[in-house]
Amino acid sequence: MNSSMIRYILGNILKVEGLLLLLPCLIAVIYQEPEGLCYFITALVSMLLGFVITIKKPKEYIIYLKEGCIATAFSWIIMGLVGCIPFLLTKEIPSFVDALFETVSGFTTTGASVLPEVETLSHCSLLWRSFTHWIGGMGVLVFLIAIIPLSGGSNINLMRAESPGPSVGKLVPKVKHTARILYMIYFALTLLEFIILVISKMPAFDALNTAFATAGTGGFGIKNDSIAGYSVTIQWVITVFMILFGVNFNAYYLLIFGSIKKAFSMEEVKVYFGIIIAATGIITVNILSLCNNVWDAITKSAFQVGSIITTTGFSTADFDLWPQTSRAILVILMFVGACAGSTGGGIKVSRFIILAKTMFKELNAYIHPRSIKKINVDGKPVEHDVVRSVNVYIVTFVIVFVTSFLLISFENNDLETNFTAVAATINNIGPGLNLVGPTSNFGHFGIFSKIVLIFDMLAGRLELFPMLILFHPGAWKDVFKKM
Repeated sequence: MNSSMIRYILGNILKVEGLLLLLPCLIAVIYQEPEGLCYFITALVSMLLGFVITIKKPKEYIIYLKEGCIATAFSWIIMGLVGCIPFLLTKEIPSFVDALFETVSGFTTTGASVLPEVETLSHCSLLWRSFTHWIGGMGVLVFLIAIIPLSGGSNINLMRAESPGPSVGKLVPKVKHTARILYMIYFALTLLEFIILVISKMPAFDALNTAFATAGTGGFGIKNDSIAGYSVTIQWVITVFMILFGVNFNAYYLLIFGSIKKAFSMEEVKVYFGIIIAATGIITVNILSLCNNVWDAITKSAFQVGSIITTTGFSTADFDLWPQTSRAILVILMFVGACAGSTGGGIKVSRFIILAKTMFKELNAYIHPRSIKKINVDGKPVEHDVVRSVNVYIVTFVIVFVTSFLLISFENNDLETNFTAVAATINNIGPGLNLVGPTSNFGHFGIFSKIVLIFDMLAGRLELFPMLILFHPGAWKDVFKKM
């Protein structure tokens, strides 16, 4: 166990987060807000602590999958703990658990809030909330992979621990170059959305926050009504970009480097867009009587479908008031989620494709016992280990979901609230239904329930196992034995 490498990674996390905290400081200077001092102090302390921890270099720059999972889990916990400090210092969120909930919700791109009035926050705090989405969307460890020298295949172990989806591959031979390409695509799409939003007459500050929140598929709004107060044009721009950020980034790599046919033929991408079109069509018909006209119904349904399936969490309407069919579809989309290799959450479209093909393979085995049929995705056979990992993931997901659902049920909230609260946090979506609907928040939950939901947000963003491994006795013994 290379525990010194885990320490080194955590130290670098603190240094990077300290640097990132300087952005809200800049916003505070622009708007002349005293709250910026709290961010500056936190940034300095974080960077100083990071430098102290990383003074002693590891003897070996190598890390295996188990260590990668542990380092990833600790990194995200530390980011949440440090990131919530400015909220406490400014007293804009005076409760530690509430501040931690809000910050973890930001970094995990969940967008579930405990704040009843977000417009009372300072500009620097609003920017920090949205910026945490952007940081967490691609993953801070993916950024570190591009700058920290690692060896022995360590890069891919960190990327596997943090990246969403059943499997992680390299776009180019070196993982470091893959990380750089991913961030270049991520930055370019974010910048493009910001420019288009400004052209669409959204204020620059609003556009910056919205672009950060959309890119990370997080959904923290800077207005109490989320996106409802903006023009239809702006709503459609956000709809398009939410859906784009839910696409597997491998498709963008293929588009950029010339394999356009392969990009459009990716099975997961085709199913993803098929689900969006079908869900939008059904909901449009279902809510038509509640809207001004057909175009209004299409606009609202497309926005909400895009927001939920990509797990962004923005809203332009109170979908908790929609008919049962529409609400049921949105709840289903919460679990489906976006594509693997995107910034979106949920179980992922690719896993459902593999599960469906596994089911049909079993049915075929009942009808033709002697037949041998492999599961293929994009014309390539799916390895048995991938199928097994998908099955294990689904079982683990159900266990964590049911356990969390039971734990928060002790507060005696209604079934719909509890079910969708867990669904919205473990799938990194944000709003649920009833007491956690788009016009409500998570502030009414008690401390214990909030801690459970904080764990769900982290577990959902990190694909469950990096967080669960912290509860394995052997992990603690191995990690701290030589520290």
